Amino acid sequence: MSPTTLERRLADATGIDDAAVAAAPSIKSVYVYEAPVRIWHWVNALAITVLAVTGYVIGAPLPTMPGEASDHFLMGYIRFAHFASGYVLAVGLLGRIYWAFVGNAHARELFTLPVLSRAYWREVLTMLRWYAFLVPQPNQYVGHNPMARLAMFFGYFLVTLFMVCTGFALYGEGAQAGSWQSRLFGWVIPLMGQSQDVHTWHRLGMWSLVVFVILHVYAAIREDIMGRQSIVSTMISGHRTFRK
Repeated sequence: MSPTTLERRLADATGIDDAAVAAAPSIKSVYVYEAPVRIWHWVNALAITVLAVTGYVIGAPLPTMPGEASDHFLMGYIRFAHFASGYVLAVGLLGRIYWAFVGNAHARELFTLPVLSRAYWREVLTMLRWYAFLVPQPNQYVGHNPMARLAMFFGYFLVTLFMVCTGFALYGEGAQAGSWQSRLFGWVIPLMGQSQDVHTWHRLGMWSLVVFVILHVYAAIREDIMGRQSIVSTMISGHRTFRK
């Protein structure tokens, strides 16, 4: 494939920063992720880890502690960590949506998909073949590659939005009617049937996020080792580096 054809396909697939995409194969480094995006990424990763661990324990409580009940507040601390991390996740998501409007073009990739672009879906198929070890090397991308962009939108953004809504709906039960959680998210419980149904779907959402995180970490490390551009270090420094 000629360089001109590759540049055109990449530009159509991402729809952002055409000049940077066209220049990607010939440059050493380009600044991609701004500081707020990188800080959000790592804080969000910590929040999801705490939420998954504490959420699992809340759904499958620990054995009874010995001695007087008044001497222990273990489940209380676990629930507090879960609720606090939930607030961090929700506020972080709002902040990330805000930054999609005021940040650079790459900050918007998490929330948008060029679904009407045939070139985009061709690149998704190319990346699927790369992950399946069917092609010798992937194309180069300045921002998220098309497959990662698709996974981030459906596997992270929509699932996290679902988890925030169901989580605050369940929290609103404890906060009781009249609380802002109940007023804003109380409609979720009758919509899904009953409280236990929301608990079940919330827990399934947790497992889907766990699966996403595993695949996300695997793909990032694999791309750093076998691909043609940096991934993990880019989310630390903000700079994407390329190699031939």
